Amino acid sequence: MQTTESNISINMVRHTNRVLLTLKIYGELTHDDYINFTEQLEVSLSDIEELKVNALVDITELESWTLHGSWDDLQLGLSRHDNFKKIAIIGNQSWQQLLGKVADWFVTADVHYFEDKASAIQWLTKF
Repeated sequence: MQTTESNISINMVRHTNRVLLTLKIYGELTHDDYINFTEQLEVSLSDIEELKVNALVDITELESWTLHGSWDDLQLGLSRHDNFKKIAIIGNQSWQQLLGKVADWFVTADVHYFEDKASAIQWLTKF
């Protein structure tokens, strides 16, 4: 499944109950972006029992997000926190690194920040 809606590009690869979710976020992240994204995510993941998701989140082109978008992000993290095992965040700004640290407080997943995609993928695919 690959779609580009609003400011989030989504790619999801499923293998039995394991999922690799790749997100690329552009510009300003809004409530509408999250509504679109969470609807697609829920439909795609609804039939998988004991779901294990690893996520690669590229925020190198994220410029900002709305307050409502931040609230949506927190809600998603809390509602799906048991499903996410590893989250690799790729950024290139100090505030993006801080965002990764804050995200780690709200999910049970192992969250790491990277400045290059190769290192993020290497860490994400280690068992």
